[in-house]
Amino acid sequence: MKPAKPAQRTKPVKAEKSVKAPKPVKAQKPAKAPKPEKKHAIYTMSFAKVYPLYIQKVERKGREKKELDEVIRWLTGYTQRALEKQIAQDANFETFFAEAPELHPNAVKITGTICGVRIAEIEDPLMLKVRYLDKLVDELAKGRPMEKILRQ
Repeated sequence: MKPAKPAQRTKPVKAEKSVKAPKPVKAQKPAKAPKPEKKHAIYTMSFAKVYPLYIQKVERKGREKKELDEVIRWLTGYTQRALEKQIAQDANFETFFAEAPELHPNAVKITGTICGVRIAEIEDPLMLKVRYLDKLVDELAKGRPMEKILRQ
């Protein structure tokens, strides 16, 4: 048997400096689309379900359904037949006012507060129309003369 050769000492091999690959550029997240504004609950509420409540309110105060209809027709421009059709179709407030022939030009004369909010401070056009209607129903229920309610 031959004697084992002594292990040769070798210098450790230095690893070559590797060229680092550039860090991948992170893809930017696409800008989030703005969330659609949540509609106010009253916009999707059925006009046909609120209408009987309007009737009850005015009749409790001694007024009649035909007076309520007159006020609604004055504000929206609907005919009696078209108003009844909207009720039969179970239209929500958004649809009810969107399909209204024309808001009465004197509607801008409706002032005051409704539900603690000044009508003049309401910016949303649809909310303004809803509040006009609420104000007219309130005035009718309080016994105000029709000439004043209809801003004649």
